Amino acid sequence: MKADETVTIDLKGKSSIGDYMVVTSGTSNRHVSSIADKVIEALEQAGCRVRVEGMPHCDWVVIDASDVIIHVFRPEVRAFYNIEKMWSGTLGRQSSDVLAN
Repeated sequence: MKADETVTIDLKGKSSIGDYMVVTSGTSNRHVSSIADKVIEALEQAGCRVRVEGMPHCDWVVIDASDVIIHVFRPEVRAFYNIEKMWSGTLGRQSSDVLAN
């Protein structure tokens, strides 16, 4: 889906909200919606139960897949909230590093 600047933050031992947080961006509301739809579809096909917030406006969509929390932002919204900095005690990694494990 050509998501931009995807990072994965390892939360194991640092938070009870999940094991990993994935943060990525889409270029527009429509792109954010498309990315979120594909992620939700793939998770559901894999048998994961998901909860979703933010789909009506698609500035920021949060997908809770139990141990993995996925945030899909428009770039301006991502810069404003800067959740990667909030979790600065952890290092972001490319999502392919986590998915390969």
